[in-house]
Parts: sequence; structure tokens; C-alpha cells
Amino acid sequence: MVDRPLRPNLRGNLSGRSPRQGVVVEGATGDWSDLYHTAMVVGWPTFLAAMAAVFLAVNFVFAALYALQPGSVANVRPGDVVDLFFFSVETFSTTGYGDMHPLTFYGHLISMLETFVSLIATAGVTGLIFARFSRPHARLVYARNPIVTAHDGVDTLMVRIANARHSFLSEATAKLWWLGPIVTAEGKRFVGFLPMKLLRGENPAMALSWTLFHPIDAASPLYGKSAAELVEDQVNLVVSIAGIDETSSQAVHSRHAYAADELRWGHEFVDMFRFDDNGRRHVDFSKIHETKMR
Repeated sequence: MVDRPLRPNLRGNLSGRSPRQGVVVEGATGDWSDLYHTAMVVGWPTFLAAMAAVFLAVNFVFAALYALQPGSVANVRPGDVVDLFFFSVETFSTTGYGDMHPLTFYGHLISMLETFVSLIATAGVTGLIFARFSRPHARLVYARNPIVTAHDGVDTLMVRIANARHSFLSEATAKLWWLGPIVTAEGKRFVGFLPMKLLRGENPAMALSWTLFHPIDAASPLYGKSAAELVEDQVNLVVSIAGIDETSSQAVHSRHAYAADELRWGHEFVDMFRFDDNGRRHVDFSKIHETKMR
């Protein structure tokens, strides 16, 4: 439960986005205090651009150090910082073409220091790239709009999810949460999470699609709420899925959030499955988002 009146908008898929997006945070430590986490969550273009900028900056620094003692590197044109920069690149990358090499004790000392920095940097960047590539992801597609319609005689919230991979997600579990304002007996308003009961919150082998059913009964946070009230209160619905990817045998997680104005009342999902003349079953993932009036 969040002890403040601010209601963050969690619209959209949050799997790869910061939960602070859309919220102004004050007094907290910046992301630079956690470089590893920042390097893991930024996009590939930003990550590669940052690595390139660091690489250039480090080599310019070492080029400046070599320049402090003219003649410390052989075959460098007098006063040519560009030659020193490229010598630094060759040293840092352990390429060593041989045209330029340290001549003085100072030059050897800076070259030794640069080689040590290169070993540490190469190990760190290699670890980061491996961690980014090996991080498991669930490729789940969430229907763009949840629906609210009658099911077994009870108004029911339904969320449809499809597995975009051609592999099973074993022991999959689903949870649905209501995020919105809560008023205490003392009249104080909080923003908090409330669990929303699912008819079936477990799936032994999720292969194609899975529809979650939440009955809107007296125990539901949606009970007695109109669509306009939910939008006015900026209510969000958060879905989280966890399971084991059978291909990698790794635990994967996925999360998606819906804003209240994305609910479709009185709609039903368009059927994704059909049978051809030979009795074979077809699934059309392009219909995952399609709904129609009931």
C-alpha cells in the first residue's frame, strides 16, 4: 500500500519499462548509483552508444597521458594527438600492430596501466553483454483490451493472453491485481493493490492462449463500480504471469497493466481458433486483440 495520494498511471506493458515512468520522484538516489541495473534495463541502442562513448573517452584520456611526455611512443608525429589516440586504441584492444610502441619508461608505465584497465573493462563488458543475452524473457502477447461480460450468469472480467513462442510455458501461474484508491475507516485515501480472484490461476502447460476469468461478485474490487467511476479514480489492472520455459528450463516472468478506460464492457473476444476441412485446428494470433459486441 502506497502512503501518498498520488495515483501513478501504469498504462501499457511494463515488462521493460520503469515503474516510475509518468511519476515525478523527488529525494531518491539517481540511477547512476546502480550502474549494473541501469546497464541491464536500458535498450540496446543506448547500451551500445554508452559503451562506444566510454571507449572513446578512455582512449582520449590515455592519449593525453602519453602526450604529457613527448617521444614516449615511437613513430608518433611530434604533437600529433591523433596518432597517440590510435596507439591507445591498439593498446587497449591488445591489437598491437607494431608500428608504434612505447620508447621510454614513462611510455611503458602508461601502457601497462592501460593494459590493466583494458583487462578489467573487457571482462566487465563481456559479462554485461552475456547477462543481457542470457536473461530469460517470456514472449506473451496481451489482448489490447480486457472485456467485461456475463459468464455462467455472473459479470466477469476477462483478459486474453497468447504465447508467441512455439514452446510450452510449464507450471504457469497468473495473478490479477487492482491498483487504485483505498479509503480507510478514518477517511484517509491510499493507493494500494488488492488481489482479484481468478477462476483458474494455474496452467500446467501454456502453449497457445489463455483467458483469465475474474468474477465480479461481492468480493471483487470492481463490484458495484461503473466504468466512469473506474476511469475517474484512475484504476489500473495489473496482470502478472510466471512459469518455466521448457526450452531453456528457466523461470520467466511477464507483467502487463491496463488502464480503466481500456476495458470493453459488454464485449466478447473474437475466436482465435478454427478447424479446416481436414479437421486440423488453426490458431490466428492476429485476432488476439479483436473484440465484438455481445
